[in-house]
Amino acid sequence: MVTADSAMDEFLWQVRVTWVVAKKNVMVYYLKPPVLTFGVIFPLFFYLAFAAGHKAPVEVMVPGIVAMALFFTASAVGPLITPWERQAKTYERLVTSPASLSAILAGDILAGMTFGVVLSLVPLAAALVLTSAQIAQPLPLLAGLVLGALAFSGLGVLLAAPATEGPSQVMMLSNLVRLPLIFVSGVFVPLAEMPAWGQWLSPLSPLSYCADLVRVGFGGEPYFSFAVDLMALLGFTALFIVVAHYFHRKTRDRVV
Repeated sequence: MVTADSAMDEFLWQVRVTWVVAKKNVMVYYLKPPVLTFGVIFPLFFYLAFAAGHKAPVEVMVPGIVAMALFFTASAVGPLITPWERQAKTYERLVTSPASLSAILAGDILAGMTFGVVLSLVPLAAALVLTSAQIAQPLPLLAGLVLGALAFSGLGVLLAAPATEGPSQVMMLSNLVRLPLIFVSGVFVPLAEMPAWGQWLSPLSPLSYCADLVRVGFGGEPYFSFAVDLMALLGFTALFIVVAHYFHRKTRDRVV
């Protein structure tokens, strides 16, 4: 018979597992070249290359850079961790340990979320120091960074579900998914100025809502309402977590 005390002890144990997994990911994987390349360097030069031919004002450029940096950094770690674990032959040991699959995935998501928020503060701070950009509304900006990082990290963990030991294969899939989400999100061109087909597709990208909140944080005009942005990011987060858990469980059952 399961008592309330035993259930609480099990819950606290899984919370500790989540923290340990997140800490392990930070210590082992964060400074690996693929993470820095696909999570930091690639999005920065990708955005600057596009912006070089456009005379966009600071209030458009800065939110776009911050939102894009957050998107790539928060979703960069998740797709790589599981293939690296399989290569090192530690995946089977991890999923057969007393740690639940939910706790393991939560640790991966927590690590990616932290990675995204911390590194997105770099272009944010640089913009405040080097440009005329100013934070007009801290609450939407904070909500966009935190909830956006959570949703993007969940997407990264979902993309790691295929049973492969090759990080390059997962990164190909990851970029195949992430790049279309960027182009319909309003990061490069404000949603109100996009063609009709772009405005129809923009709600399908979680980055659209994150970029909208960040833009409002810097004093820009919102495209969606504050409540819609929040609910959409929470909805995408829940969707990514549920689907990631389903496919990771399927993969685990085939491997173990």
